[in-house]
Amino acid sequence: MSVTTPKGPHLAVLPTAAEDETRSTAQMLQPSGWPMPKGYANGMAADGRIVVTGGVIGWDIEERLADGFVAQVHQTLSNIAAILAEAGARPEHLVRLTWYVVDMDEYLTNLRELGKVYRTIFGTHYPAMALVQVVRLVEKAARVEIEATAVIPR
Repeated sequence: MSVTTPKGPHLAVLPTAAEDETRSTAQMLQPSGWPMPKGYANGMAADGRIVVTGGVIGWDIEERLADGFVAQVHQTLSNIAAILAEAGARPEHLVRLTWYVVDMDEYLTNLRELGKVYRTIFGTHYPAMALVQVVRLVEKAARVEIEATAVIPR
């Protein structure tokens, strides 16, 4: 993996995908000397067509919520992947995910399973992410809602 250094003397820009004409142009931003994050990026830079989702929850096309937190995350990420596909985007085009959970402990106690679910749907591409605990979501039975931003290369 080649590393380039932009104008700021302490910032590395790391490519996130193999070099070919269909690859994402998204680049992970990793300040020099910072520990490498696990399962997310500190920042991302990309150039292209922006694709933004609304808050996506873990229900199917009949608006039935999956049973349990991990199952809802699986369905939510699958729903996001479907929205991205509608725009011609792929998981490696993701530059940001914002997670809203109703119970932070539920998230933390399921990290191993969540990692497996994430990798099953999005592979090993980890965009910038934020995780926020909220009092509740619009759908009372929803345990998680995720917003996504992707950039499709020009």
